[in-house]
Amino acid sequence: MGWASQYIEKLKNKETVSFRPRGHSMKGKIESGQLCTVAPIQDDSELKVGDIVLYKVKGNQYLHLIKTIQGKRFQIGNNRGGINGWITSNQIYGLLIRVEP
Repeated sequence: MGWASQYIEKLKNKETVSFRPRGHSMKGKIESGQLCTVAPIQDDSELKVGDIVLYKVKGNQYLHLIKTIQGKRFQIGNNRGGINGWITSNQIYGLLIRVEP
């Protein structure tokens, strides 16, 4: 169970969630402790490079950027140049729709 497990469960049930993630990997786009609102993914074809998504890769949960899209695969990474890896849409649970102080 990870930091976002409770939010992922709600997103799977088509609920929008809000939380305050901690850390600096998204500095410049999301500051540590800002209120983030994430909505369930309706259609993965709407996802684009630059979107910030809540996802799971290699057992870890992140709120990071889509860096590249190749067909149905998405390369995900942080806002500091790091890459987490390639995932498919079934590993993406929500799309960031709002950031507040």
